[in-house]
Amino acid sequence: MDDLTLDFSEFGSDPLLGGEETDPLDPFPPQDEGSAPVRVVLLSLDQGRFDAARSLDELAALAEANGMEAVAAVTQKRSVPEAATMLGEGKVAEARLVCANTRAEAAIFDGELSGSQIRNLSAALQVEVLDRTMLILEIFRSRATTNEGKLQTELAMLRYQLPRLQGLGESLSRQGGGGAGGGGARRGAGETKLELDRRHLHHRIEHLESRLKELEKRRSETRRARRKNNVPVVALVGYTNVGKSSLMNALCDADIFEADMLFATLDPTARKLVLPSGLNTVLVDTVGFVSRLPHHLVDAFKSTLEEALYADVIVKVADASDNEAASQLAVTDEVLASLGCGDIPQIVVYNKCDLPGAAPYDPGVLLTSAKTGLGLKELLQKLDELMADRVRQIEVLLPYDKLALADILRTRGSVLKEEFRTDGAYYEATVKIDDLHRFAPYLL
Repeated sequence: MDDLTLDFSEFGSDPLLGGEETDPLDPFPPQDEGSAPVRVVLLSLDQGRFDAARSLDELAALAEANGMEAVAAVTQKRSVPEAATMLGEGKVAEARLVCANTRAEAAIFDGELSGSQIRNLSAALQVEVLDRTMLILEIFRSRATTNEGKLQTELAMLRYQLPRLQGLGESLSRQGGGGAGGGGARRGAGETKLELDRRHLHHRIEHLESRLKELEKRRSETRRARRKNNVPVVALVGYTNVGKSSLMNALCDADIFEADMLFATLDPTARKLVLPSGLNTVLVDTVGFVSRLPHHLVDAFKSTLEEALYADVIVKVADASDNEAASQLAVTDEVLASLGCGDIPQIVVYNKCDLPGAAPYDPGVLLTSAKTGLGLKELLQKLDELMADRVRQIEVLLPYDKLALADILRTRGSVLKEEFRTDGAYYEATVKIDDLHRFAPYLL
């Protein structure tokens, strides 16, 4: 179990905190392909504030997404948590027996723990202890592929660890000064290990924030270029693992990575999408949401989630085969509201309607299946309706010395019909409103 220990006392000397490019501290070493998953026991305190059973199921799925196997669960109903361990003394003893009997290597608590609570539980259970936030951060760390995604993940983890440094072990209070008498006494108490660790973390956080601001400037330039070219943006948002990446692949004939697991996509991906009217748009796939997503994690990934804030239309995707689809949409609405997306036109889509258990919903809600293609045509038509003020269908007769304008029809619009006549080239086409003035002299 030594290789599984998350040793906070080593922050001061860890080269990761002083280097230019780093990954956050990893509580579990990478698993080799084909190796057995880490066996974990789930811990839950049910205070009646949310559906504890549903939350545990989600925690088990998160663990699976991180290469772990939930072998047992220990739940306690209690209105007031135990200050030292969250769970009561009897439940902690029960959890220790469960960990021993199931040969579990770690325990995951369904909620956030303080540094001292992590230490106390780990000592009582004799296994490594993580909380829900730490697990999500580890998934993000292992899945992020872009430089920005890695920096955002490290920033979120360091912000999470900073308030948990205090009380994580006697080693954090070691001082550089000497004891009574001798040369050490003349040097003074010196700086505590805890203070050193805090200073290292603060410096690293400041560095990461500076790097992310630079990357955000580049992202803003990309958004400005889209607005200058009047390219509409459609953002796919929703709960994790509802099929957003699969929808993008089906709509755009793309090859975005997709998998039946939580947080398969962490970095925003943009692809060109041509609507039936011929309007060229940009379809953006965003990171998925999860219930009780920690606020500091939302803040760290805000620049990524802001793709939704700058979208012309937001497509909210839910899993039609999940009986908690309404709750998924509620979580999505909560995150969108925190970003200030309330005034942006939105479409609700229930995806995976081909799976068993998919129930009929409100006729006003779009049902789709990225796997079979069901409902995709209706979704594209709905997007066209919402952006109808962006394009016009026209008939033009272009003189042969003005055929350069036909390139605008093909690249910025769509050509429905083309005929070469004696007095010019006839086109039935869809053009953007911004380009309409170019064809005014030749309209029929």
